[in-house]
Amino acid sequence: MSGLKLFHTTNSGVTEVPPRLAEVEADVQDLIEAHMETMLGVRFLASEYVIDCVDGGRIDSLGVDENFAPVVVEYKRGTDPGVIHQGLYYMAWLMAHKDAFQNLVRDRFGASAASQILWSAPRLICVAGDFTRYDAHAVREHRRSIDLVRYRYFGNDLIGLETVASVTGHPARARRVRRRAAGAMSARRQDGTLAELAEAVNEVLLSLGDGITRVQRKQYAAYQRLRNFACVCPPQQTKLLVYLKADPKAVDIVPGFTRDVTGLGHHGTGDLEVQLRTERDLDRAQDLFRLSYAAV
Repeated sequence: MSGLKLFHTTNSGVTEVPPRLAEVEADVQDLIEAHMETMLGVRFLASEYVIDCVDGGRIDSLGVDENFAPVVVEYKRGTDPGVIHQGLYYMAWLMAHKDAFQNLVRDRFGASAASQILWSAPRLICVAGDFTRYDAHAVREHRRSIDLVRYRYFGNDLIGLETVASVTGHPARARRVRRRAAGAMSARRQDGTLAELAEAVNEVLLSLGDGITRVQRKQYAAYQRLRNFACVCPPQQTKLLVYLKADPKAVDIVPGFTRDVTGLGHHGTGDLEVQLRTERDLDRAQDLFRLSYAAV
């Protein structure tokens, strides 16, 4: 958000609206909890969740993201060097009390959602007025998925969010998953064409910006920066399906290449389906990838 300015037009002219911090931390928490899925791509579960341990504590917000990964959200009004460690403490408690979290998901979203919890990829999202360069360095030293998100208020009813740092936990494990997936694809197609195409798609999606993470589920791989912007399914016999958050109404639908799947069931998230068969299709799709990345 550095350099971001908001201007308000009135009858007397155009005035700049300066960014500001919240009056109190609870204002940020209340606003984000009320719109958590839109702002963070996380479905809200609980607020001020009391944990049962010797030292006690309250988790600011609990949620589950688009890939069914458990999420801890911690808020600070300004800059607080303790927010990351506090959040990691709560994540450790969460991983030791999986039944309690699954019960929350079951009560809110049903047994099917509870059975899909992705325990291999828990996330911590820290929302604060600002972070130091030491905070951004610290998250890279932890083997956890952590997002640092800076907020600013503009006027009385607008808020801006900016991802300062985003790190995926267990990078070595993720690389092993990718190698196994590529090997499986090669076995399906002896000529390796789709395996090579899938690896090329992976490289293109990861190169769209800093802090992009890849979350592997059995049915798809999700690419996200705070929220999913692309989901890639395992190759079919002749094509690779990619689902994007780009608005299907904002693009030209080309039969055999793109399809509006709004309201249709499919693995992953996104309303625009892109069908890739060749490297040329990947070249055609890159503008759509960038459009989806920008949309989230």
